[in-house]
Amino acid sequence: MMTFNYIVAFFFMGLGFYCMITRHNLFKVVIGMSIVDYGTNLLIVSIGATNGGTAPVYTGSEIAPGTVFVDPIPMALTLTSIVIGACITAMALALVIKM
Repeated sequence: MMTFNYIVAFFFMGLGFYCMITRHNLFKVVIGMSIVDYGTNLLIVSIGATNGGTAPVYTGSEIAPGTVFVDPIPMALTLTSIVIGACITAMALALVIKM
């Protein structure tokens, strides 16, 4: 299942770069930038995911031998990246409208 996530992430990134390179309409270039951002976010989340992993929120009594946790750092970075990507998209669209 994780291989499918990597394939889709690289597909989104390739599609976004294709839109940015081949399109002359600035709105479509901004949409291509957003698609690359979505693909990058999916790739970061897929790298940080663990099959059978649980959320890293626990108390001392919940830890059992053999418990596998999901890495929280890529998830936090992705959340930050989503916010930054939305701001960049809004700013780019505002600049395109002004042009």
